[in-house]
Amino acid sequence: MVNKKCETKRDGGVNHNLRKIFTPLGASNHTDQEREQNDYYATDPKALEMLLEFESFGHYVWEPACGEGHLSTVLKNHGYNVKSSDLINRGYEDTEIADFLHTPVQTEQRDIITNPPYKLAQDFVEHALDISADGTKVAMFLKLQFLEGKARREFFDKYPPAKVYVSSSRIKCAKNGDFKSIGSSAVAYGWFVWEKGYKGDPAIKWFN
Repeated sequence: MVNKKCETKRDGGVNHNLRKIFTPLGASNHTDQEREQNDYYATDPKALEMLLEFESFGHYVWEPACGEGHLSTVLKNHGYNVKSSDLINRGYEDTEIADFLHTPVQTEQRDIITNPPYKLAQDFVEHALDISADGTKVAMFLKLQFLEGKARREFFDKYPPAKVYVSSSRIKCAKNGDFKSIGSSAVAYGWFVWEKGYKGDPAIKWFN
């Protein structure tokens, strides 16, 4: 006899109770309807404000996944000369349409700061370092899960970050840039900062 209290509904083979557990963790079992098609999840501007309290960058900066300009606006307000580009024009002023992963070596060297599509995060980091000169900083806002995995360990052996800034609070990323509709976040994020040519162990720091 089936205990009705223990029964859970299923939709396309996905257990709703399991979905409630894994969805906040950013697991890969989101349905196509749940994930934004191009992985556009805007970053709360305060995340970059916090980073800039601890980390300095060159005057010329590139935001290659600018979306609606949440990070580009912060950088401009801090006096940086910002190049903003994205695969899709989401209405931000001066957005250059470009597939970052197919951009050539930088002729005008800029530090690179962005929140990349998570499924392409490693590709973004590798390409950013490949097209940049020694000394260039690359800062990516990523889930702390990015630290996990054997394959990722090989990546970090080749490209060790200089610093990892762990957020002590749960900073929100908003699907399609809609911050009004999101509640609390169960996902832990941090800023990963690379310096082209750096060799050594990363320094781990925390910010609120």
